[in-house]
Formats: sequence, C-alpha cells, structure tokens
Amino acid sequence: MATPAILVEDPWLNPYEEEVNNRLIRFQNREKDIVLQHGSLEHFADAYHYFGVNYDAKKKGWWYREWAPGAHQLSLIGDFNQWNRDIHPLSKNEHGVWEIFLEEKIYASSFKHESKIKVHVQGNNGALDRIPAYMQRVIQDPETYDFSGQLWFPEKPFDWTDKKFSPSTAAPLIYECHVGMAQEKEGLGTYLEFADILLPRIKALGYNTIQMMAIMEHPYYGSFGYHVSNLFAPSSRFGTPEELKYLINKAHSLGIVVLLDVVHSHAVKNIAEGLAFFDGTDHQYFHGGGAGFHGQWDSYLFNYGKPEVQQFLLSNLSYWMKEFHFDGFRFDGITSMLYAHHGNTTFDHYDKYFVKDVDWDVLIYLQLANKLIHQFNPNNLSIAEDMSGMPGICRTPEEGGIGFDFRLGMGIPDYWIKIVKEQRDEDWNIHEIWSMLSNRRFKEKTIAYAESHDQALVGDKTLAFWLMDKEMYFHMHVDDPNLIVDRGIALHKMFRLITISLGGEGYLNFMGNEFGHPEWIDFPRIGNDWSYKYARRQWSLADNPELKYKYLIAFDKAMLSTIGNHNVLKAMPAKELKMDVDNKVIIAERNNDIFVFNFHPNNSVFGYKFWVPQAGKYKIILNTDNQTFGGFGRVEEEIIYETDVDNFLHIYLTNRTGLILSRV
Repeated sequence: MATPAILVEDPWLNPYEEEVNNRLIRFQNREKDIVLQHGSLEHFADAYHYFGVNYDAKKKGWWYREWAPGAHQLSLIGDFNQWNRDIHPLSKNEHGVWEIFLEEKIYASSFKHESKIKVHVQGNNGALDRIPAYMQRVIQDPETYDFSGQLWFPEKPFDWTDKKFSPSTAAPLIYECHVGMAQEKEGLGTYLEFADILLPRIKALGYNTIQMMAIMEHPYYGSFGYHVSNLFAPSSRFGTPEELKYLINKAHSLGIVVLLDVVHSHAVKNIAEGLAFFDGTDHQYFHGGGAGFHGQWDSYLFNYGKPEVQQFLLSNLSYWMKEFHFDGFRFDGITSMLYAHHGNTTFDHYDKYFVKDVDWDVLIYLQLANKLIHQFNPNNLSIAEDMSGMPGICRTPEEGGIGFDFRLGMGIPDYWIKIVKEQRDEDWNIHEIWSMLSNRRFKEKTIAYAESHDQALVGDKTLAFWLMDKEMYFHMHVDDPNLIVDRGIALHKMFRLITISLGGEGYLNFMGNEFGHPEWIDFPRIGNDWSYKYARRQWSLADNPELKYKYLIAFDKAMLSTIGNHNVLKAMPAKELKMDVDNKVIIAERNNDIFVFNFHPNNSVFGYKFWVPQAGKYKIILNTDNQTFGGFGRVEEEIIYETDVDNFLHIYLTNRTGLILSRV
C-alpha cells in the first residue's frame, strides 16, 4: 500500500502512521463488505426505495417496511383504516424488518394522497403510535399539535428543468439561509417566497451557493432545525415537497449551487415524533445507555457502527440528492461525532486525533458518505463543521483522510467577537490576527466566515450590534454623523474583507449579516409570547437609501465581485509582506494582488512604504473607505502607484481602512 500523502507532507504525523493507514484499511474493508452484500455503495444507499412506503408497479400496490428488530409487533394505522391498531399487522423477517403489502385495488380510495398514517409499535416500552422512520412527509395538526406521517402521492412528478446544471464549487461564496425567517413579515416564510423574493436578491449580491438550514423536519421551530425528528421529510411548515423542489430548480436556473445543512450528528429525543426507543429499546438507532445521549445538546447519538444505521444515514444523503437535487451538504456537528468527549477538550497534541477518544466507526461512516456524495456527482460539495482541526478531514481516504471538500474556519468568527468584546482597538494583536486567518492545514481547504449564525441567537449579538450596539437604533440615518457608528461600519467592512481575502478558499455569510442586520434571532416561544418579531430579516433597512445599512450591502456586493473576478479564493494562501505593529498594518499578497489593512484607530500615514514582489504600476481596485461604502473618501482611487527601483510602493494609508491593489 502506498504511503498516504498526509504522512509524506506532515512529519508530525509519522508517529501515527499505523492509525493513518488503518483509516484507509477500515474504509476499504467496509466498502468491500457493502459491495459484496449489496452490489454497490449506491445500491446500499437506495434503501429509501425499500423501507418506508413505496409503490410496487409490478404487484400493483404499496409496501410498507420498517427495521425494528427489538419490537414485539408492528401494525400500520391511519385514515385508511380509521386508525384501527388490530387489522393491519406487519410480519417480521429474520433481519428484523417488518413489512405489509396493501393491494391497490382494495386500498386505492383510502390509502391516498394527503391521508395520514402512523405505525403502532409494541415493544419493551409499551405500545405506542410512531411516525415511520423513512417517512417522507410529516405534518402537524394545527389544533392538537400532534405530528403524523402524510402520504404524498402527487398526480404528476415534479418537472425539473435543471438537467444542464452542473455545480461549480471551486470557490464557493455561500449564503447561509433559513427559509422560515427569510422574509420581513412577522410570520413564517415559505419555500415559494424564498424562491421568488430571496433568490434574485442573493444572485444580485454575487453569491454562487446557498446553504439551507432547518429543512429536515423538526418538531420545535426554535431549535433552528438542529433537533431533527424526521430525516427524510422536508419541513412542512414552509410548504410542500414540490415547493421546495421549485426553490431548488429556480436556484439552479440562476446558476446557484444548493447545499443542505444535514444533521447526522444527533437526533431529537422526542419519542412521539422521532426515532428514540422506536423498537422499544434504547440501542436501535442510537448507542445504548449514557454513550447514546448528548447532555449539552439534550439529544440522542447515532451508533455509526451498525450497518442498518449506516444504511439509514447514507440513504438519507442519497434521497436528498436524487429526489431534491441538492448539490451537496454541510455536515453539522462533526467534532461532536468524531470524539467520545464531543469536542470538550483542548486539541493541543496530535494524540488527541488518534490515540484515544476517537470513534473509528464515525470516520468510516463519513468516508462512505463522502464517497457516495462524489460518486453521485464529482462536482458535489461536502463541508465539515469541525473545530478540532482533525488532520486529513479534507483529504481523500487514499491520502489518509476522510473525504470532505472543505472545513469551516470556526475559530475566525469566534475570534472577531472575542477581540471586539474583550479588547480595546489599541490592544489588538496583528500577529494574532494573521495567525487566526492563515493557520490551516496544507491542502485542506477552508470556508472562512466573519460571523456565525450562532452569534446572533438569543443571549448574544450580531457582529454589527457588538460594534455599534444601541447607536444602531438612533444614528443610522445617512445625515446623522456618529463616531461609534462610523467605527462600527469601518470595522465591519474590514473584518469581512480580511476574512474573505486571507481566511480560506471559500466564504460564508449568514443572511442579513451582509448589511449588518441589527438584532439577534429569537424564535417564537413562551418567553416572548410566541412572537416572530426577531425571527425575520428586515430587508427594508438595507433597501432604504436614507439609512447607512445601504453602505454595508454595497460593500458586500463590491467585495464579492472583486474577489471573484480576481480568482482570489482559487489561489494559493496569502503570503505575508509586512506586519507593522506600531501602525497595526497587515500587508499580504494573494494571486498577485496586494491586500493592505490598517487597523489602527487613529494613525493615517502619508507615503506609507512597503515592498511588493512584482515591480510595476498598481491601482486600487477596492477601498473600504470609499464614500459609496460609508467611508470618508480620503484616498484618491484614480492614482496609479508605481514601484521604485527597490520594488517599494508609497501610498496614503488611512486608519481603519482595507485596500486591494492590482497591477495595471
């Protein structure tokens, strides 16, 4: 076996050669077993065509199948049989799979589109009505609040028009979004509203990818979609499956890649809606006992070593790609999945990645998942939400890795909030800033982002609100000068520009943050009298020519255009050119462009001198201090700057300003 590339490239991994080699061996052995038993990984992952409710064209009727090895008896119940728990029992085979067949000629008039069903399960925990595990539509009764499965047999299949669309994911500019809170109204947004109102806006801003949160059905809206109950059901609170397909089809028509924020890291503990104790045991889909419960998240943890659980989760990925045309996934909670301690440690030694606490079954599952995603379409995209820095997370199994395309640069948004909250501007450490943005593993691509959606949840503030606080309520009119707002707007632009320029090979923004959305996110709950006031996006702020929000959104659009046109994200990482501690200046080169950042609160320097790798004439192509972006217009952008005999440039460098210069 050839030596995995990560061992060749990183000498610090040499003591872990056996563990790295075993990553590949375990993956290959499991894949061989799957192919031997099921013919191919893709066929293994097509389980949703077997489990759940599926129409059999040859036999003319519907099969319902459920894996529930610990159950004593299953019965199908619903509108079709007046919810009688006795008349439609399922039979069990030797693999723990229960099944029943309903002939179309008998049940066509009752087992029909939009009728409700459940499965009655008798097990060690009693007799309970449950929602089938592979149910593809789940709805909530508006009066009783009870969730049920709903048969979904539309007359005609959805008319996809995206056959020629191919995801281009080399340099993703990701707009992270939540359908429910994507409208300005105080209420739930819908798939159709998002498609018709938000997608054109996202396209106009210059984003080429959307990452959709809270799509998988979840009983509690305020969980932000992370306490999933029904993995195969697109949330019915936003509309029908066809309306979600319409959204994705329209995104593709605009050239926008669509990613699903997939939650395979844990599942809601609710018994009525979810998978907990489904067959009467605590160890069917999840680890039994304490190992199966995540105390911090108040949820259950999958047992990735079980073939049936692997198949369930891989089939879930296949389902979203095949049936809804998602172009890939952002995997939630990878750090929690990888380690028995769920990331509650300091990753200060390589032993933490290999020697103990690592769940090898998780690595195998993630390797299989990434193989499936890229087997379906080599251009599909997978992103890992991992804060541990696991070596090889974004390398192929053959290279010693796990197979993701990108990891999220989770430390970056935390860092910006930290220094804004805890330090005076005068105390910011530019070497620390450089390290935070540039410290990433060789050949492992990163999605950089300046602020996280988590930072806007109740109890915290958006980056804009940390910078400007209550002044945003009183001093955002264009004719109302305010030192706090001026500082906030200047730094908000600089944080975004230095993050996208130096922090990775892709960029992510949560919807509304591009214009400095002023308020936190608070979903309807008892504590706020079920209000939607803070569970929406106030687009009118950005669209109002009288308000300063227009400056931030104009800058975002110009920034994305400049970065995209100059292929910055596709280039090798930035090279440090100058670190000036006294003036708090960082200067770097990436893809032959020069990036200059002056974080000093006061120091503006005439004739600021710095060396560049290439002699020639340079022009400013982006300037955060431009008046169009709410700056003071102190820099003349028409000037052509020419290097001297020693390759030095001399420019007027104003305080709290970010510049990009390009050779003419």
